[in-house]
Formats: sequence, C-alpha cells, structure tokens
Amino acid sequence: MTAPLDTGSLGGRTVARIGYGAMALERFEDDRAAGVALLHRAAELGVDHVDTADFYGDGVANDVIRRAFGDSDAITVVSKVGAVRVDAPVPLALAQRPAELRAQVEANLRTLGRERIDVVNLRRADAGPGLRAEGEQLVDLDDQLAEMVAMRDEGLIGGIGLSAVTTDVVRRAVPAGIVCVQNAYSLVAREFEDLLDLCVAEGIAWVPFFPLGGAFPGLPKVGEEPAVVRVAAEVGATPSQVGLSWLLGHASNVLLIPGTSSVQHLEENVAVGGVVLDAGQAAALDAVWGDRVAAGTDAPSWP
Repeated sequence: MTAPLDTGSLGGRTVARIGYGAMALERFEDDRAAGVALLHRAAELGVDHVDTADFYGDGVANDVIRRAFGDSDAITVVSKVGAVRVDAPVPLALAQRPAELRAQVEANLRTLGRERIDVVNLRRADAGPGLRAEGEQLVDLDDQLAEMVAMRDEGLIGGIGLSAVTTDVVRRAVPAGIVCVQNAYSLVAREFEDLLDLCVAEGIAWVPFFPLGGAFPGLPKVGEEPAVVRVAAEVGATPSQVGLSWLLGHASNVLLIPGTSSVQHLEENVAVGGVVLDAGQAAALDAVWGDRVAAGTDAPSWP
C-alpha cells in the first residue's frame, strides 16, 4: 500500500497517476478534521494531486484541503471554473462569462488559501452529461481563453485545462497551451476516444470523470460489465479496481482522480496501481466497447 505510484505529467509537474477527486470532501462539512485525516492518509499513500472546485460543498472541499496541506508545493492542486453553487433544486449553475471565470478563480484562491493554483480547468458545456449553456452563458471559447491566459500571465494560475468539451473545441484551444482535459470516460463509455487520441498526440493529460460510470441515470456502470467482473475474479481485485486499472493501461497520459470519503475505499483506489492485467485480460476489456457499439448500446444517455 505504500509502494511508490507510477507518475505522469500535469502542467509541467510530475504527479502520481492516481490522485484524489475532492467532491466527496463536502460530506465533511460538520467534521472537517475527519476530512483532513483522509487527505493526510492519501498523502501517506503517495497521492500528490488533488482535484477540487470552490463549488464543491460551497467552499467546504477547498477549506478541508487548505487545512490539510496549506500552501504546500508538494501537493498539486487543480480546480475548475465555469459553474457556481446556487440555492436551487439543481444546486449548480453555469457561470461562463470572462468576468465570472476570474471571480471564481479568486474565490478558489481565497478558500484554498493559496496565491496560485497549479492548474485551473475551464468547465464548458459543449458535451454532456450535465449542464448545457444557453442565453448569456453561451460564451465564445476565444473570449474565455483570453481571460484564462491573462490570469496565467498574472501568476494566479499555472496551467489551463478544459472540461466537458468536444474534439473541435480542444483543437481550437491547443495554441493557448492546454495541459489537461476532463471529460466523462470509462471502459464502457468511450464516446470521446478521438479526443483522447488528440490529447495523446498533443501531450495533454487525460483526466476522466465518471471513470466507473453510474452517476447519471442510464450511464453504464463499469462494475456491472460481465467481462470486468470476470477479470476481477481472476486477478483478485474488485470490479472497480479493474475498471480503473484498465484506464491506466489504456493510455499513458491518463491520470485518475477517484473520490471517496472512506479511508478503506481510498486505500483500494490507490492499490489500483498494483493491479496487473495480462494481455488476454486487457484485450477482453478493450473489446467491451466494440461489443457495445455492435449491440447498439453505446449511445450516451444524457441530452
């Protein structure tokens, strides 16, 4: 459990390929010391890359990260902008205009207690699942990137990433110096394979969210795929571990950010680095997507 993790590149920094997604930290609103203890355990296990947002728990996740790590340069902190927390049935609203992006970076700096955020992802709404832009929130990519580049030049942020985007959007953004892309992607939901190929070619880190599926109704769940269950039994791992291991092996630029509020699950996630799939098992898992396409079950369930 304490063996060094394989590493990758993120915005010019070398990080463990298994990081931590901080959305689950919002569950520690009333016991922030427990959240700090969880993050300290993650660091003990070799995790040095935390992915967060000020709208996770309306600042709760960032506050826990600040309490755990302060402004330590040993932890690469990635945040995102493009949406804000609201008091509504759907507690998230897009905030895509350049001035709104800057205000969100400033909010993240404040709640994280940092003078600079290593990477900030621009969460657009070009691809699902989730929110889609309309009205005044339909903002041109060039206007957004100009503001992001300005904040990078000012030293407020290090690298610029993109999230919920199409291949064409990333291709347009490459000249601005994009360091990572976050899209929904898993062994059983590979709609963005062409975008992953582009990121590999451009040296851009691929940081999939929903890597095990299931967060939206109808989104396929990796752990329920028969081939995954079979391989898990063969290698003595959980189906979730096999799904994450496949991602690490599928492309060398993949960085994982599984999130949890459980120390046990945290340890299981980090242990994915030790799960070894042989060539036959990897081939069987690779074939799952083709089988889904042939069966007509590959269409995304989100609008």
